Amino acid sequence: MSFTNRFSELWKSDEIKPILRNYMIQWRKDPVILRIDNPTRIDRARSLGYKAKKGFILARIKIKRGGRKREKFKGGRRPKHMRRKKVVGISYQVIAEQRVNKQFKNLSVLNSYFLAKDGRHYFYEVYWLILK
Repeated sequence: MSFTNRFSELWKSDEIKPILRNYMIQWRKDPVILRIDNPTRIDRARSLGYKAKKGFILARIKIKRGGRKREKFKGGRRPKHMRRKKVVGISYQVIAEQRVNKQFKNLSVLNSYFLAKDGRHYFYEVYWLILK
């Protein structure tokens, strides 16, 4: 069995849960968007097109879980129109890509993948390519 197959099976099994729990404790203390050197899930990154060479950059992002409502209106509206509707059509992964893209404007997002979730956050890794 190859390394990537074994690693992907390990990631799906229960053996990774205590290790992942320790990782998440550290990730909660880190900034919201953190640039990292190596992917946490090398199998998933490679399957989505990541290569360990110049020009590919990785970041880990944490997103708060819960009801994703739009921001409260700050204008002069009638109470009838003051409803705050949920953002339904966008997944957490797309939101993660958008937030990373907002911080690093000169880079184009190639792909992202799910890492983990706990009671408060979703964790994703996003990788992108330097535009020339």
